[in-house]
Amino acid sequence: MVNDVTSTEARIREAIESIREAIQQDGGDVEFVSYDDLSKTVYVSLQGACVGCPASVMTLKMGIERAVKKVVPDVEYVEAV
Repeated sequence: MVNDVTSTEARIREAIESIREAIQQDGGDVEFVSYDDLSKTVYVSLQGACVGCPASVMTLKMGIERAVKKVVPDVEYVEAV
């Protein structure tokens, strides 16, 4: 079980890395915080221009969540902490 979670987290990190550059170009950033295997939820930290930005919800759901779910279909939610 530990290996499965570790593997899942590695794939989640790769998915986040794949879109970080686009987010950074707008002055923001995103960092992986944790993954809850029971709720199938990824927790990320939005940083820089993303903090307080009205479009950050769109970035979170349509950008980050979509990218993560594409790589790790088991993930159901991506939430900012």
